Amino acid sequence: MLTLSRTDARRLAVRAQLLASPRPTGLFATIQHLAELQNDPTAYVARNADLVLWTRLGPSYEPSGLRDALDEQALLELQGMIMVPEDLALYRAEMAAWPTQDWQEGLSVWVEANTGCRLDILARLRADGPLPVRDLPDTCDVPWRSSGWSNNRNVGRMLDALVQRGEVAAAGRRGQERLWDLADRIYPDEIVPLDEALRIRDERRLRSLGIARGGTAGEPAVVEGVRGEWRVIPELLDTAFRGRTALVSPLDRLVYDRRRMTELFEYEYQLEMYKPAAKRRWGYWALPILHGDRLIGKLDAAADHRAGVLRVAAVHEDAPFSKAQAAAVRRELTALAAWLHLDL
Repeated sequence: MLTLSRTDARRLAVRAQLLASPRPTGLFATIQHLAELQNDPTAYVARNADLVLWTRLGPSYEPSGLRDALDEQALLELQGMIMVPEDLALYRAEMAAWPTQDWQEGLSVWVEANTGCRLDILARLRADGPLPVRDLPDTCDVPWRSSGWSNNRNVGRMLDALVQRGEVAAAGRRGQERLWDLADRIYPDEIVPLDEALRIRDERRLRSLGIARGGTAGEPAVVEGVRGEWRVIPELLDTAFRGRTALVSPLDRLVYDRRRMTELFEYEYQLEMYKPAAKRRWGYWALPILHGDRLIGKLDAAADHRAGVLRVAAVHEDAPFSKAQAAAVRRELTALAAWLHLDL
């Protein structure tokens, strides 16, 4: 079994996530490598997908390129994740076998009880799609009951199920409204058999993360000072590491798994947007600061497009920055403001 130092493990994670030097080139190749690009709409600084791509591609990245690719279906979105069209083949067999997870059973029973509504939505899309949610019929006999935000939001919940079933797909946007259409009009015809698709997705996940728990891809490894077993792809360890500085989205895959982040980077972080302002330590949408193979602080900033300013409330230093670190963070902050077309 391979034994890695924490430094080796961190460098593997940073390099695999395309956050080392040199930067990657190419929007489509970057998204394909990342495997999962979360299309979260929160835009306190910038939308997650845009910030993730800017952090990798640098000033050459234009958000309009991503919007156009989604609208033209050169890129596709599945359950909130942006991917290249050919990757949809790795999910089609799982869609056809839905439900495949225990947590999906309750939704499956509800969809079955509202077969008429499901067919009405599909018929409307077939006739007039793509359409926004507000133009789809709610003919559910059994309302969706939930203690959360989705209570009685029948059409939205039905669309969730139809996406999971592979019957409906996101079809770009009209202004701020997301559009939906029949999946057969959007998805490629190719379907990879389920067992093979799960194997490929497991390997793609590991190549994107560099080091991860669970799965069967790669080889087993242990990290000094960390309990438990990890999986790594040995040949990725042989690549030289050249670090750089990056302002990372809170939803970036480098930090999204908070347990993995804590174990490998020994870094404390919480997304505090749901906390009362008085209880926040780092800010509503604080950006983790990566320097080399370490996470060294948090940036509390907000994009005020009306005023034309990137407002910086604080740069939280986990330990006092060296002059080199402070200068590198300042350069990235200046670059972020320039990319957003805001003054600093």
